[in-house]
Amino acid sequence: MYTSTVILLQCVYYPSTMTMYASPSNKITYSIPNTFLTLFTSLPSLDVTDLLCSLLLFGMVTPYLPSSHNHRRRLPILLKIGFLLMMGENKLMGKRWEDMDTDVLVKIFKELNLVELSPVSQVCRLWRLACSDPLIWGTLDFGLLKSNFIQTRASPYIWVDDRSDRRLARILRVAMAISCGNVNCMIFHYNLFMKDEHLHFISERSPHLKRLVMPAWNRITKVGICNAIQRWQALESLTMPTIGHPPYIMEEIARSCKNFTELKIMGSFDQQFASAILQFLPKLKVLSLRCSKVSMDALQCLLNSMEYLEVLNISHCLLLVVAANGRKQVVHELDSQILERASRLREFHYCQSRLCVACQRMVVDEGIMRWYRYEDWFWRRDEVRSLDLQDYGKLFDVGCERLTSVD
Repeated sequence: MYTSTVILLQCVYYPSTMTMYASPSNKITYSIPNTFLTLFTSLPSLDVTDLLCSLLLFGMVTPYLPSSHNHRRRLPILLKIGFLLMMGENKLMGKRWEDMDTDVLVKIFKELNLVELSPVSQVCRLWRLACSDPLIWGTLDFGLLKSNFIQTRASPYIWVDDRSDRRLARILRVAMAISCGNVNCMIFHYNLFMKDEHLHFISERSPHLKRLVMPAWNRITKVGICNAIQRWQALESLTMPTIGHPPYIMEEIARSCKNFTELKIMGSFDQQFASAILQFLPKLKVLSLRCSKVSMDALQCLLNSMEYLEVLNISHCLLLVVAANGRKQVVHELDSQILERASRLREFHYCQSRLCVACQRMVVDEGIMRWYRYEDWFWRRDEVRSLDLQDYGKLFDVGCERLTSVD
């Protein structure tokens, strides 16, 4: 129980609500997200009343005001208390907001999405620092964010609605402003078609990026991606689509990213791509071609010449070889020579089972996986643990996607 010259407050827990008594006969009930109830019970030293007032201020707690009682006049009082606590003017309520333990704040803020973090970061300097903590921004997963687009016959073969571009720009501005350059991994959906302007914006504000998952490059120019790679000198891992002329990007990675060790290709992989990797990234350690159309010549080139390669994933790939008549044929089993060379790797992932659902889908889609036909999580999976994207991140969850949608 906390005593103040303004009002007497007492907190009582219920399974999904908290009731704050203004007096023995009057009460206001608040609906609280389960996340916060969990945190309340796991952090006994946390000033629950202080936190509730703050959550109320930012709309994270919903008041239920019964019509039979005139509780609406008490709401401004609670808001006043929250404001005083934020400003550190109420000496009777314990610690000021700027004196709260940073570790506690970070643990709480990790449960918020981008929309919820935005106003919280403006409370005070300490909260701003806590909101930008690397523990919160280690991975910025935009896997639920998609463009509103139409396929076209002319390059770049995609037309994107202007409102989608503006929405993406707005979301990126908020994320980059709060994260303060602490993003290490950034994940984008295969149907999110950003432009050079978007890529330039995030590359300038995420200098410590180590991993980039960006399966759609339709609207990204050669100059745009190269300029971004130059800024991401700490980049270690890249997930990218098939491109027409791969040597330029491999060369830029070799020049700018000295710690680069991990590459995933989504689409098709031919001799030209393999030669570019061999020429510019000979020390590559991890390569995944999962669910791609792969040339057998390219596969043999990798196994024969990439002496530093440790992990190779060709699971659910459509393997093709050029027959004597010049036509491409599907290879259903690897020969003993390739298997012997692959056995030297630390990890070799291979699957071409007729009972495998992913392999069946590759055959139906003729080697170019139509990801949109299948489960939302399917494209995120990889047999290589370091490349598997697992579940969607909290920073941009379903609620955040809905709140930021364009009218």
